[in-house]
Amino acid sequence: MPTAIFKTNFGNFSVYLDEEKAPITAGNFIKLAKDGFYNGLTFHRVIKIL
Repeated sequence: MPTAIFKTNFGNFSVYLDEEKAPITAGNFIKLAKDGFYNGLTFHRVIKIL
């Protein structure tokens, strides 16, 4: 399963991309990441899951 590693000023975290359950979304994310689309982007908001 592909893994995206997010590097932030507050530490790093990993996200697993489930290509079986969300093949289009995972594929789009992987392509954009390889193209550098996410480099330098800012997280605007974090929502706590209740």
